Amino acid sequence: MSDVTTTDLYEVTMALSYLHEDMSGSATFSLFVRDLPAERGFLVSAGTEPALEYLSAFRITSADVGDFASALHRPYADVAGLCGITFTGEVRAVPEGRVVFAGEPLLEVTAPLAQAQLVETFLLNQVSHQTAVASKAVRSVLAASGRPVVDFSLRRTHGTSAGMQAARTTALTGFTGTSNVAAAVRWGLPASGTMAHSYVEAFPDEEAAFRAFARAHPGPVTFLVDTYDAVRGVRTAARVLRDLRRGPGCAVRLDSGDLGALARRARVELDSAGLPEVRVVASGGLDEYGVDSLVRSGAPIDVYAVGTRVGTSADAPYLDSAYKLVEYDGRPVMKLSSAKVTSPGRKQVFRRPDGDDVIALSDEPGPAGAEPLLRTVMSDGRRLFPPDTLPEGQARLTADLEDLPADTLRIRDPRPGRAVFSERLSELTSDLSRRLRSDRPRSEGRTANGPARAAHGNRPRPGTAWNQ
Repeated sequence: MSDVTTTDLYEVTMALSYLHEDMSGSATFSLFVRDLPAERGFLVSAGTEPALEYLSAFRITSADVGDFASALHRPYADVAGLCGITFTGEVRAVPEGRVVFAGEPLLEVTAPLAQAQLVETFLLNQVSHQTAVASKAVRSVLAASGRPVVDFSLRRTHGTSAGMQAARTTALTGFTGTSNVAAAVRWGLPASGTMAHSYVEAFPDEEAAFRAFARAHPGPVTFLVDTYDAVRGVRTAARVLRDLRRGPGCAVRLDSGDLGALARRARVELDSAGLPEVRVVASGGLDEYGVDSLVRSGAPIDVYAVGTRVGTSADAPYLDSAYKLVEYDGRPVMKLSSAKVTSPGRKQVFRRPDGDDVIALSDEPGPAGAEPLLRTVMSDGRRLFPPDTLPEGQARLTADLEDLPADTLRIRDPRPGRAVFSERLSELTSDLSRRLRSDRPRSEGRTANGPARAAHGNRPRPGTAWNQ
């Protein structure tokens, strides 16, 4: 079964209707996040690369049509018109690793209507999940204040595919390694791992376990020391490391209890044993909040291993993301549903060196000195550039983080960054909204130069924030 059929059924039913009605005009859909989750000052764009891979390979085969027909309980002939459809459109996207805010398009797809509709579900799935995890993971990196952070999330992510995405997106945000062997091999990441409590329990005592592990691994080793008693385990680990003349690169790992207090005891024991170079690794239910508390307390922890809570973005496991039609056949469109109003037209996002981002129409010039975030990455269904690498995304994120205010970077109670509408986008949104609400025929309310302008008091003011 191909990725083409990894979609919601209504994408197929709508596409069939478009084909039946000969609605093949160019459509633009905008993918964005309506609101930032609680305790997030910003998001990190991620998932664009897998989305582009999908679009590049998108082709509906006869087998796919058979699957659609089966799901619809209809004859193959009824849906045969879908066979052979490929993606021939344009994509404009914010590159991975860029900081983004609520309301800003992460990507815009412009293609014949049925094509643009059929890819909605997969694009939302890829971008939403990976942006959520990246936006959680970067906070652990910030909280660690320069100390290495490692991904241990695979065993509890929501499926192995999610685990692969978590390893990739945490690397994008600055994690220094992953326990996921497949991800390490695929993306050239450092693989990281120690031992489990079960390993220690399988031996008569901790010392026998540690010595056996060291015999099997001649390089640096990390001993899990809290299977029975953490302080006693550190002493045993120190004795084995000293006897074997191991030290540089080696570590002890604490996985439970009062990690701050235990790390202090471990540091004393290791230093007293003449092993100041042996590091202390902490794991066990950590995320940015736990890391932040430990760092602020001065706990002598050298490496943080985070897993479940980051890999599942536990405190914000989803984003309120949307993929909405903003233009069809040259006509700007918008949605007026309560609490889910969208803005019409193709967009560009401009980042100003000082001040809020500006969401503007794609054809209007940006403010002086502003940088456009969306770039054209696909045309005629083909990619215009080689795939981005993780180091390129990391470099973008590092630069963007340096420009964010300290209160937006805070782990607790951050001040969310925001984007505001340009004057032209505000006018278009107000004019179209008023015309649609009036329920007049489409031909009314127009002038020779386009939609009649609404009175200034009835349209959003220039500079209105997206989330106001």
